[in-house]
Amino acid sequence: MNRHQRSEYYVTDEGVFSPEQGPGCRRPSTWEELRHFRFSRLVPRRAPLAIGGTVDTTLSQRIAEAMVPAEETDQPDSLIPAGYTYLGQFVDHDLTMDRTDATLGERVTLDQLIQGRSPALDLDSLYGFGPDHPDSAVFYEPGSMRLRTGSTARVGELREFDEFDLAREQGTGRTLIPDPRNDENLAVAQIHLAFIRFHNRIVDELAANGVPSALLFEKARERVVLHYQWVLRHDFLPRIVDRAIVEDVFTRGRRYFEVPVDPYRDSYQDGHENGDRYATVVPGQMPTMPLEFSIAAFRLGHSMVRDSYEWNSVFNSQGIEATLALLFRFSGTAGVLTGDNRLPSNWIPDWRRLFDLVADGDAGAAFAPPTPGLNRAKRIDTLVGHFLGKLPPGTFGGRLSPGIPDEVEHNLAFRNLVRAEMVQLASGQQAADHMDLPKLNANQILVGDKTAADLSALGDAHPITENTPLWLYVLREAELNNGLLTGVGGRIVAEVMHRCMEGSRYSIVRRPEWKPDLPTPSGRFTMAHLLLHAFDHDPVLLNRVQ
Repeated sequence: MNRHQRSEYYVTDEGVFSPEQGPGCRRPSTWEELRHFRFSRLVPRRAPLAIGGTVDTTLSQRIAEAMVPAEETDQPDSLIPAGYTYLGQFVDHDLTMDRTDATLGERVTLDQLIQGRSPALDLDSLYGFGPDHPDSAVFYEPGSMRLRTGSTARVGELREFDEFDLAREQGTGRTLIPDPRNDENLAVAQIHLAFIRFHNRIVDELAANGVPSALLFEKARERVVLHYQWVLRHDFLPRIVDRAIVEDVFTRGRRYFEVPVDPYRDSYQDGHENGDRYATVVPGQMPTMPLEFSIAAFRLGHSMVRDSYEWNSVFNSQGIEATLALLFRFSGTAGVLTGDNRLPSNWIPDWRRLFDLVADGDAGAAFAPPTPGLNRAKRIDTLVGHFLGKLPPGTFGGRLSPGIPDEVEHNLAFRNLVRAEMVQLASGQQAADHMDLPKLNANQILVGDKTAADLSALGDAHPITENTPLWLYVLREAELNNGLLTGVGGRIVAEVMHRCMEGSRYSIVRRPEWKPDLPTPSGRFTMAHLLLHAFDHDPVLLNRVQ
């Protein structure tokens, strides 16, 4: 399973892009057309920057070195609780899961071929194909609509705790969840576990209220998905994207990505009225996934990552430091939780330190984080955490090139930049022109706000000032906007999230009258409320390591 690097990108109307073949693409076989996850483009691709059939990585190396400091730095904190960093990773895996990867060489069913290529905010990374499907039944408790959980391993005086780890298959190390990427680091694994607990509580409540067993799973999934989308629309997105853009997209609709076709207007019969074949969608079509979102704009989370966390009463800045390296280590995909290993009980998170349960969840003083307090995500800007410059080998698959220095190959910023070159992703300026948005000037591209990546040594005449890698451009926009995506990045993220909600089987976009039905004191419903409900509003369950 590739994690920080996909092996291939199938782009609609173009073909297959693969790192092994160099820049450019090839036409897919009929089988590949069926099997591949559907990517698309918002902006027409640009010519590759290639030398001798391979991408010239010199500039990418230079940018990556500026974006990832050689030592830990005082990158500014944001006001965003750090848990949202990993909620974003969970969302990314919900949107970009190609379920057919897990069945390569095995039986592939028609619903896998169809559903596995349709990005939608429908929690398929949580549910798979449901409890009655032979390929997904293993994710559920036997004979039940409840999702499986696992127990932790005793450590010292801390006993085993049921339902505080993901379910793991004894002897093989296989994590019993549909998307193994959600066990890549401990933070995203515990976010996944929180959604399992939320689903299980909804199932129990519906069953107690007399919902027939034949309807129970779909009723529970509908309720969970709609609350999840509500959290993303009203809680997550406004924290990372300029609120004016979010409100515009969700009240007036999309302008650039798969804009709905009006069948009663002749000017739309051959596509969007400006003739752009990338922009239109017939109502009812499943969404595609724009490369500009997947490879650039939604990689904003890489700049939010901290190098260490106040994790619980054992692992914190006043005791044993909970480094990002350890969060990777205590996972199944990139770490040591394989075979018969289970998560040690002393690594259960204190959720009070990752989300603001008091201010955002209307909870009482018992839910307040202890000193030194709540973890904050790093500001969204052009700096990436020190640890992400030296990724462990288990987090990505394969080498990019024998000519690339080893230390650079482990740099996540470098991998992001090279991946964009491989698929000929449009530059930030091309995207701004395409959306009729003001462009950043040379000083803004090279210097930013002077506290992040400094590229001034490249000089005002460097081509990067006119053709900036889209990921760098989006982060620079946010850096100059107090850490909120705006302009090109804000538009891409808000519109794609809107479309992926619209394309879900259950959708708050298609049901604008829907409101959360779980009562809260303030009438709001946030990720903090979802966690409180998942853990029975019990401060002990939310802070298991006393």
